[in-house]
Amino acid sequence: MKQTLTINIPTTWADIQLGTYLEMQNDLENYRDDEEAQTALMLIHLCKIQPEYLKSLSAESYNLLRAKLAGFISPEGIELKPFITIDGREYGFEPNLSKMSYGAYADITQNDTITIDKNWAKIMSILYRPVIEKKGDKYRIEPYTGEIRDKLFLQTDMETNWGALFFFLNLQTDLLNAILKSLKVTELPPDMQSIFRRSGEHIQRLLSSPMVTYGLLTK
Repeated sequence: MKQTLTINIPTTWADIQLGTYLEMQNDLENYRDDEEAQTALMLIHLCKIQPEYLKSLSAESYNLLRAKLAGFISPEGIELKPFITIDGREYGFEPNLSKMSYGAYADITQNDTITIDKNWAKIMSILYRPVIEKKGDKYRIEPYTGEIRDKLFLQTDMETNWGALFFFLNLQTDLLNAILKSLKVTELPPDMQSIFRRSGEHIQRLLSSPMVTYGLLTK
């Protein structure tokens, strides 16, 4: 009997969860020199196609799926979302980084870089905390207690995560420009400034990955 296969194709970064993205990036790294395998892995992870079904696709269907995924826009223009909702609860981004608690800074600076990797969900859970008060464009979030909700933030969409990452990338650029103009950069503690500098190379490498550039999808 002929079977009908329904394939859901993500059309924006908001359609992809952080957990899915990280799993895919890990697999892509293992096949960095095999473009055909990387294309197949993207289809398996993003479209939830089982490998055995992927092999049975016609060349026309396979190329159509490649073309659809190639329609993703670059994430570089995605802006930070001050508020997100997870499981019906509203979370707000740290409203004032210069006044972030020592504990939050200490836990973030345990990471060598700030980029979307295995530690990113932990960083997001530090930066986004439940909103306890809102008034106009002002708001307060729960004090940082050291609780890490990384599994919860694996549910967040990649549009949210790219927005947070590029907020830091832009902040990093501003800090470096400020350093060139003056030796007195007081916006953030030295540890955080050092992390931002080291993160630049990692972020650029992330942006050159197949999932972002789609170079192999359009060949």
